[in-house]
Amino acid sequence: MSVSVVVGSQWGDEGKAKVIDCLALRSDIIVRFQGGANAGHTVIVDGDKFIFHLVPSGIMYPGKVCVVGNGVVFDAEQFLREVDELSAKGISVDGRLMVSDIAHLVLPYHKAQDQVGESNMGGKKIGTTGRGIGPAYADKVSRNGIRVGDLARWDEFAAKLEANLQRKKAEVKAVFGHDLDVGLDELIETYRVIRKRILPFVGNTAQYIHTALGSGKKVLCEGAQGTFLDIDHGTYPFVTSSNTIAGAVCSGAGIGPSAVENVIGIVKAYTTRVGNGPFPTELGGTLGDFIREEGSEYGATTGRPRRCGWFDSVMLRKAVQVNGMTHMALTKLDVLNKLDEIQICTHYEVNGQKQDFFPSYLTDKDTIAPVYETVPGWKQDTAGCTALSQLPKNARVYIDRLRELCHGVAILMVSVGPQRDQTIEVEPLP
Repeated sequence: MSVSVVVGSQWGDEGKAKVIDCLALRSDIIVRFQGGANAGHTVIVDGDKFIFHLVPSGIMYPGKVCVVGNGVVFDAEQFLREVDELSAKGISVDGRLMVSDIAHLVLPYHKAQDQVGESNMGGKKIGTTGRGIGPAYADKVSRNGIRVGDLARWDEFAAKLEANLQRKKAEVKAVFGHDLDVGLDELIETYRVIRKRILPFVGNTAQYIHTALGSGKKVLCEGAQGTFLDIDHGTYPFVTSSNTIAGAVCSGAGIGPSAVENVIGIVKAYTTRVGNGPFPTELGGTLGDFIREEGSEYGATTGRPRRCGWFDSVMLRKAVQVNGMTHMALTKLDVLNKLDEIQICTHYEVNGQKQDFFPSYLTDKDTIAPVYETVPGWKQDTAGCTALSQLPKNARVYIDRLRELCHGVAILMVSVGPQRDQTIEVEPLP
């Protein structure tokens, strides 16, 4: 069996879509295994930009089958928008796009609840996208969720929808004192139309993947967000609502752990974070602004400016640990091309004590000071480099140092620009 898992190693936005796009060429099936439409994966092909929120980015290759697994909270309206956008650009998904029948639906009342809840948190906002992800996962765990397969049983679906909407309205009114502006008749009519378009995509995806693996197919699994947004291992409470680490592929796609051969962590050559929460290596002022503009660091889903900072090897060592990372893919090296000097965080000082590992609690930035090592920049354009040997010497030194600080995990590829062909393959791709 051959399963490769791609995960973000920081706070998301590491450039997973481009790496998945490269790896998809050597895969038969591409599976999204967690998260929801709060994630944005950007792929640039021949100058055209495609932003996927739910459809796996491997859909760009004809003949590849893409699967939305059961661990995803599924926004049917967003999914159909992406299908329509692909069709408008001449990319057919017929017969090669599947959705798990046991994935839970994100419904309009989840989005309304999310937005009301966030707006009432004052200075304690998490910084959610307002896409209803948290409330949908909460309904799943509390066993009040509605699953994609329920659409096939229309009368039962409509009854569940009515009961859940009444409960949501009562909860929001009691907790926040707000009325939930979602009407039942409009909701039922919307999903009566959606049902006809969605059902042809729906099936038992875990069984499909199992059968495909048994026949020798190669499966590539993609996660959303990043390791430090994981509900358990991330910088809680400033995290997403699902497990984002590689182990989540087992529950989120129905794949046994013994089938996983490769875990590829996507690592940005610096660090970014969107939304609220701690960020030890964050840069303020002109340098942070410079990296943001050079890297076009604005959220693909919300357009929010990302906070930018130096590479944090303390984070990466934890990411290597909790993901069982076998390879790294280093992205956005080119963003650092113009800098005279670059800093790398090698460890923290926590309450005055040196600490090489990432703390379980990272909530008070005043007690955690990153300790840096300064390396010279390369001050050269790297966009045209097609081999590691063509990179400037100082760029190669920087890459080697990052690898050394991250337990020597093999570097699979280095990205030197947003285009497909601006990728240096360092080791043979799995």
